[in-house]
Amino acid sequence: MNNTSHSNLIIRNADVEDVPLLLNFVKGIAEFEHLSHMVSATEESLTKAFFGDRPYAEALIAELDAEPVGFVVFFHNFSTFVGKPGLYLEDIYVLPEHRGKGIGAALFKKCVQIARERDCGRMEWSALQWNPARKFYESFGAHLLDDWVIYRLDEKMISDICSKIV
Repeated sequence: MNNTSHSNLIIRNADVEDVPLLLNFVKGIAEFEHLSHMVSATEESLTKAFFGDRPYAEALIAELDAEPVGFVVFFHNFSTFVGKPGLYLEDIYVLPEHRGKGIGAALFKKCVQIARERDCGRMEWSALQWNPARKFYESFGAHLLDDWVIYRLDEKMISDICSKIV
């Protein structure tokens, strides 16, 4: 993945030295979404997830005038119907004081380019119903899938189910 440059904005791959920054961005998006109480990520868990023996996600950092101002986290899923990988956008976040400068759009467009380069059949993400970013996504032509419902098992539920499996 090549760096993307637009004026004084650079989008680059995150590296292991960025883990403290990634955690700060995670905490920032959680605060924005009123979900800070749900953050259990640590530098150690992010290091393992992004840079361990089997990386599970990738991150890009947006820098404006060499200052980190935002990030995007994504990973691949797979569609049996399409028969191709998809790109799932987990988080996209720009520091509040830098919003409205095209940074979020640049991060989003970079993910779209990556999806095309990697021959992904889909690009998907979720957003809270009240999040004004929904209008941002729709400005790119994205549409709400109202016929699908998201289900989730958290770590405790997974453990509980596994303890019952004989």
